Amino acid sequence: MTSPVESARPPRVLVTGATGYVGGRLAPALLERGASVRVLARTPAKLAPAPWSDRVEVAPGSLDGDLGPAMADVDVAVYLVHSIGEGPEWATTERRHAENFARAARRAGVSRIVYLGGLGRDTDRLSAHLASRHAVGRVLAASGVPTVELRAGVVIGSGSASFEMLRYLVDVLPVMVTPRWVSTRCQPLAVSDVRDLLVRAVLDPRLAPGVYEVGGPDVLTYAEMMRRYARVAGLPERRLIRVPFLSPRLSSHWVGLVTPVPVPLAAELVESLINEVVVSPSALATETLLGRPPLGFDESVARALRVTREGGAPTTFADADYAVFSAQSTDPDWAGGTVLRDVRSTTVAASPERVFAAVTALGGATGWHAGDALWRLRGLLDALVGGPGMRRGRPARLQVGAPLDFWRVEALEAPRRLALRAEMRLPGSAHLTFEVAPTTSGGSTLTQTATFYPRGLLGRLYWYAVEPFHRFVFPGLVAGIAREALTGA
Repeated sequence: MTSPVESARPPRVLVTGATGYVGGRLAPALLERGASVRVLARTPAKLAPAPWSDRVEVAPGSLDGDLGPAMADVDVAVYLVHSIGEGPEWATTERRHAENFARAARRAGVSRIVYLGGLGRDTDRLSAHLASRHAVGRVLAASGVPTVELRAGVVIGSGSASFEMLRYLVDVLPVMVTPRWVSTRCQPLAVSDVRDLLVRAVLDPRLAPGVYEVGGPDVLTYAEMMRRYARVAGLPERRLIRVPFLSPRLSSHWVGLVTPVPVPLAAELVESLINEVVVSPSALATETLLGRPPLGFDESVARALRVTREGGAPTTFADADYAVFSAQSTDPDWAGGTVLRDVRSTTVAASPERVFAAVTALGGATGWHAGDALWRLRGLLDALVGGPGMRRGRPARLQVGAPLDFWRVEALEAPRRLALRAEMRLPGSAHLTFEVAPTTSGGSTLTQTATFYPRGLLGRLYWYAVEPFHRFVFPGLVAGIAREALTGA
C-alpha cells in the first residue's frame, strides 16, 4: 500500500478509541487536516452527539472481533484503547486486543500503526498499568507494520482522568494527608500537545518508526503539581501532611470518594505514581517533534480551567466505551467541573414577547419580586467586602455587557434568552439564565436556571449555606415574572 504522502487521495486513517478522551479530539483534528477518517466503535450510537460524527465513516465492531472490514484500504491505523481496571485480567485482555489489531493491520497492508503509550523506564519495576502500556507497544511493533509509539505521562486537560483527579483533590481539600508517592517526579503534557503529536505521527511519513518519549517543559513532583494547581486556580495554599503508611490501594479508595474517578481506575493510576515518568535525557526533544515549544504546566492548567468553567470539555475520560468508566453519558454531570444548579420552570398564558419583557424588567426599581430584603442584604454584604453590591441599579438600556445590580448581562436574545453573570465577591462563578419558549396553546414556558461553579471547598460550603434562601427566593422570582407578564405591568 502506498504511503499517505505518495497517495493521490487523502490518507485514510482508522481511529480506534474515538469515543474516548484522546480519540475524540484526534478524529476532528485529522479531519481538519484533510484526512479521510474511519472510526471503530463498539457502540456507534455514542458518536452521535459529536459535531464531527457525520464526517467520518463508522465501522461497528470491537477489538475482539473481525477487524478486516475496518482495516480495508487503511493507510494508518491508530491504537488508542485500553482496558485499564476492567477486572483482574484486564492486562491479559489488553494484550489479546493488541495482538488481534496487529494481525489485522499486517494482513490489510496498513502502512503505519500509531500508538499512544505511557512513560516509564523499562528497567524499573513498573506498575501494572505502565507495564501493560509498554507490552502493548511491543506487540504492535512486532507486527511487522512500521509503528510509531508516543509515550506520555500525566495528561493535563479538562476531562482527563489525571487532571480531574488532581483538580478535585486540590479543589475540595485545603489540607491533605498524603502518601509517599506525592514525591514521585513526572513530566505533565497538555492534551492539545498530545493531540498535535499524534496528528504528526499519523500524517508525516518522514517521522521514522520507533518509540518517542514526550513531555512538557516542567518536571514536577505530584505535590508540586498540587501546589501549582492551587496557585493557578486562585485557591489558598494547600497544606500537605505526608504519612508513610498510606498505601496506593488505600489512596485509591480516598480518590474514588473525593473525585469522579472510579476506584478501579483510581487504583491503577495511583499505583502508577510510584514510578517516575520523566522523558529520558537521550530522547528526541518534544519541541522538535511538535515543531514548537510544548505548553508549560501552569498554562496547561489555566487552559483546562477555562474550558472547565465554560463547561465546554469536548471529551472526558468517562466517554470511553468500557464498563469501568461508570458514568456512561456523553456529558456527565461532573464533566468540565462540579456544577450546582437550581432550576425552576412554569407555564404562562402570555406570549413569549410579554414574558421576555417581564424578564428584562428585573433589577433596579423593579427589584427581584421575592425576598427583596434578602437581595438587598446580600448586596450590602457584597459592598462591605469590596464588591459592587446593588448600587449600580439598571442601565438606561439593557444590552450585552451592561451591569444590572450585581449582575452583568452575558447574553440577550429577545424574546427567548437572558443570561446574567454575578460580579459579587464569591468563592466561585454564579450565573442566572432565563429561557422563554412558545407553547402550542399560544402561551410560553419560562425556565429559570441558577448555576454555580464552586471554587474549592469554600465554594461548596457557600452554596449549601445559601441553599435554604434559594428555596424561598427563586420560586418567588419565577412566579413574579409570570405575574408581571400576565398583568402587563
